[in-house]
Formats: sequence, structure tokens, C-alpha cells
Amino acid sequence: MEAAADVLVHSRKDREFAASTWLLAAALDMREARAAWEKRNGIALLRCGGIFGAVRLSTDLVRAAAATENTAEVDAFLAQVLHGAPVFTDQFSQWYYVLVPVSTGRRQEWETARLAPKAEFLGSNTFLGVPRPDVTEPEGVRSYWCVPMDGPGALAVPDRVSQLVAVARFRQAATDNPAPTPAA
Repeated sequence: MEAAADVLVHSRKDREFAASTWLLAAALDMREARAAWEKRNGIALLRCGGIFGAVRLSTDLVRAAAATENTAEVDAFLAQVLHGAPVFTDQFSQWYYVLVPVSTGRRQEWETARLAPKAEFLGSNTFLGVPRPDVTEPEGVRSYWCVPMDGPGALAVPDRVSQLVAVARFRQAATDNPAPTPAA
């Protein structure tokens, strides 16, 4: 499919196929992972620390950053502030997962546990239950991509993830400790 003479456009289906093939490279057993994705609510167990890492964020932290509890608005917020970087959520356990480069774990803010338990880098020796890349709606599923992968290797910029966490923590602190109102 061509949009202009020198611009090649890939369909969403092509990008999902390429992303799923790339993600499956992180599976210990590609056949088993692919079979898991074929099941309803299928989740493939993929290893972090090879081709990608992940930052796990609590739902309350993400909602604080987005300043809303509306799922569609949170998803749109994440797409905007992370510039389309891939994010999926597990609605049952109430965690968001941002896929990031493995090198993210070597950054100072992620090497220590100071952001835990609401934000944590997942790297080597961590397995992650990942939904199929074409599961992009929250209805009737345990996990879905609130910001779908745009293609193989398309990961979040670590600075943007750190800024998201900083904004969320600031907003949570402001809510927990509101400024006193001046006496009249």
C-alpha cells in the first residue's frame, strides 16, 4: 500500500505481525508462547533483559499522572506523554508495563529501590505475561495494549518514563498533603 510515490505505508496488521514476531524472540519456547496467545485472554510469558526491559507502574501512580481515572483518558494520556511508546496493562493485578531498552535498568533512578513499590524496572531474570499485540481494547480481557507497539524494537525513551513517574509522585504528594488554605 503506497500513500505517495516515495512513501511506503504499513498497515496496522503488518505492524502487529512484525511486533509479535519480535516479541516472541524473548520467549523461552516460541511455540508455547504463540499457542498461549491463541487462547482467549492469552498471555505469553516473555523474558525481560534480552531484547527489552519493562517498567512496572501501579495503576494509582499512572492515574495520578494522568489526573483521571477514566480508562480511555489514561490510555490517551500515556500515548501522548510517552510519544506512542508501547504500554500494556493487566487490569486484574492493576499494573501498567512500559517496554523500555534494557539499558534503562542501569540508570540511577532504576538501580535503587527508591521508586518501589509503585514503580520498578524489570530486567534480567524477570518474566512478564504479555498480551498479544492486537489486543488493544479493555473490554472482556485481563490485559491489553493501551498503547500498541508500532513495530519491532519500538521502545519507550527512558527519560520520558522517568518524567512520567516524577509527575505522578508530585501529584500524589500534592493530593496527600494539600496546601493549607489561608485564614481570612
